[in-house]
Order: sequence, then structure tokens, then C-alpha cells
Amino acid sequence: MKLDTNNHSVFLLNYHLILCIKYRRKVITNTISEYAKGVFERIGENYHITVSEWNHDNDHIHVLFKAHPNTELSKFVNAYKSASSRLIKKDFPAVTEQLWKEYFWSKSYCLVTVGGAPLEVLKTYIENQGKEEKTR
Repeated sequence: MKLDTNNHSVFLLNYHLILCIKYRRKVITNTISEYAKGVFERIGENYHITVSEWNHDNDHIHVLFKAHPNTELSKFVNAYKSASSRLIKKDFPAVTEQLWKEYFWSKSYCLVTVGGAPLEVLKTYIENQGKEEKTR
């Protein structure tokens, strides 16, 4: 397992983000998905975010990405949603015909941490810390 580093820490922070189109309108094509991914990568540079995996359905996207410990994820997601919405509607004007009002993304989103070890393994590890010392 390769860990990320900065000046004072070692970390591995993976997240799974799901963004849905407002009212689940079916507007995402392969072209729009690739365009949205490019916007994600450009904005992500400012937040120390890198894409590990990207995929879409016609009404939502899934992104697996890595971030730094000091990354403000909610600010990043809001910046991404705002910029990508504006740019997609500008560069793909046909999309606006399928949307309701000016909305592109739903206000809500799903952001889940993704780790290497199952929670039960981590809980057991933490519970057992110091027990070996006490039994000696």
C-alpha cells in the first residue's frame, strides 16, 4: 500500500462521491461525463484532490478520489458543482432544454470515506491496544 505524504504527516484518504442531476434528469452522455471529469481534475488541483476512478450513468456520476488531510471537502464539492454546472450549460446548450430552471446538480450529494480495512478489524485493533503490555 502506497501512502501519501506532506511535510508533517503520512496519510491515505480515499473518498467515494456521488452527484445526481437535479430531478434525476437523464442528461449525462460520455462526452459530458469526460468534460465534467476534466473540470473535476482542474478544480481538484487547488484542493490537493486526485481522481482514482470516474464513471457515470445518465443521471449521476461516481468519483473515487484521494485527498489531503487539510482539504475542505464541502468547499471543494460546492466549488465543483457550481463551476461544472455553469460550464456544462455554457458548452452544451442542448442540456438546458432538458433541465428544470437553471439547476444542473441536485443540492444533495453522497460522500463516503473508503478505507482499506473493514471497520470491525479496526475496532478490534483499537480495543486491543495496550492489552499485551498489561498481561506481562
